[in-house]
Amino acid sequence: MVSASEASQDSGAIAYRRALRWRSAALLSALALVACAAPQRMVSPASLGIADSSAPRITLAHFDHLFAEADVGGERVGVVNIYSTAPDFAFAIEPREGYACVDDVARAIVLLAADPDPDARRLHQIELMTRFLVQMQADNGYFHNFIWAGGQINRTYRTSLAELNWWSLRALWGLEAALRRLPAGSPTAVRARAAADRVVANLKHDLPLDRRAVETVEGVPVPTWLPFGAGADAASTAILGLLPHYQRTRDAGTRALVARLGEGLVQMQAGDARSFPHGAHLSWRNQWHGWGNAQAYALLRAGAALGRRDFTASALREVDLFYPYLLEHGMLSSFTLRRMAGQAEAAEVQRFPQIAYGISPMVLAATEAYRQTGQVRYRDIARRLGAWLSGANDAGVPVYDPASGRVHDGINGPGSINPNSGAESTIEGLLALRALDGVSLP
Repeated sequence: MVSASEASQDSGAIAYRRALRWRSAALLSALALVACAAPQRMVSPASLGIADSSAPRITLAHFDHLFAEADVGGERVGVVNIYSTAPDFAFAIEPREGYACVDDVARAIVLLAADPDPDARRLHQIELMTRFLVQMQADNGYFHNFIWAGGQINRTYRTSLAELNWWSLRALWGLEAALRRLPAGSPTAVRARAAADRVVANLKHDLPLDRRAVETVEGVPVPTWLPFGAGADAASTAILGLLPHYQRTRDAGTRALVARLGEGLVQMQAGDARSFPHGAHLSWRNQWHGWGNAQAYALLRAGAALGRRDFTASALREVDLFYPYLLEHGMLSSFTLRRMAGQAEAAEVQRFPQIAYGISPMVLAATEAYRQTGQVRYRDIARRLGAWLSGANDAGVPVYDPASGRVHDGINGPGSINPNSGAESTIEGLLALRALDGVSLP
């Protein structure tokens, strides 16, 4: 669990450089299409038909292996074990952090709440995990992230501080997703609503207001009113939690905050059909990384909810241009963008590691683009991206095992896979498969 700035320093990846100019006439045509893009028709879930006949079936067996009950703050709650190591997939505890966290529990709630017809077992798991999120909220309205064995909250390590950070933003998304499934008048739902409202109140207060605040980083202008100064990745997670809060409350302040964050994401877009990075939305400052890069998905959701055609067009530009580039040239893990003498160039380009958390945001965006427009090219892009889970990847082996429900923790390099199957990889892989199944996430 690291911040965007720290993640950009991660080692162990294999660097490479390739030609970065895209010459495809098809992409030029796509750019013309998205210049005035707006949803043409909303496709119903029943008619999505995104997954083809060879798509793997979804099983939650390994998720159930990771799920556990615990006592936190004197209350019985549900958690998800973070680490599950091959070959026996036993659990492990990170010595500085703990064994379960808000980040993974919140994404697990989103996964279960996305089920069109969850049974009593899944509803009970949502209930227990919602209690965990509420217990992890600090007096300041933000969330601690990790717990130790025995249910003690980790209140001191940097990735578990109660602050405006990834886990607090994802907690908001998880709470709002849970509220779609919890009985409206139940004690847990009442607590969840109060917890979510406190986070939103914090965000309204703590995020900068000035849309003119822009900083230039290695020649690349970036808006500094996003989380972490220019964290478009974290802002996308914030939007995914704020949107259902707005739909639930119709609060004008929440809508304004979504709009302001979305405008920041649009400004983080770089390149076009001819120039790298071909419409990708940078993640943090002048860096892009695959993990958590949900900007296009968040913009599509916000564009539909707020009637912002500019948000939709920006998102479709990434799906139309950047995703085909990755599919043709090979997936990327990260790069840094620099602009010198008016020309953009990529530096520190890394292809590995590749993880499910890097693939799932793109699958979600492509399936959402298909849902909103009905254009079959988005369905086809989603299928090609999802094939990464089934073996169309540099390792040449399936990352997802439909028999066990395990999703491996990533690809280390050509022919090399990380055989472990922890919470993040498993849940993100299953979220992608849910989307390919035609399910819209809460």
